[in-house]
Amino acid sequence: MDFDRRTGARISNYESALQSVEILFFSRIGEHVMLREFGAGARELLGRLLTPRLFATFMLLLAAAIDLWEPRFRVRRVIPGGSVDELRLGRAGFRIEVDFRPNGHLGDPTIESVRTFGVNFGRSGGVTA
Repeated sequence: MDFDRRTGARISNYESALQSVEILFFSRIGEHVMLREFGAGARELLGRLLTPRLFATFMLLLAAAIDLWEPRFRVRRVIPGGSVDELRLGRAGFRIEVDFRPNGHLGDPTIESVRTFGVNFGRSGGVTA
């Protein structure tokens, strides 16, 4: 069990992993004083001209960050979402399919299930189950 960082309520192991991914994605590299290398590097790309190469880089950064910093997930694939018009307005969204390994942080790679969650960047950014 863990605690929700906003409300203090108890949350499940899966919700804790999602909360960790949200912190990871929305942290700039160098922002955390005691762990300067923590972050996904995705926020640094926001606001740039969106080209196919940059979009692919963005998806790669998301997958690599999860693989590096959240051992309870192993990324299977990152699926882009949203229309071209939404992307032009700065509302990028992704679905991320992962193997959920509830004890991955303890060194146990056993997969409990395959899960998919959403990530949105923009004004209402966040991670959704």
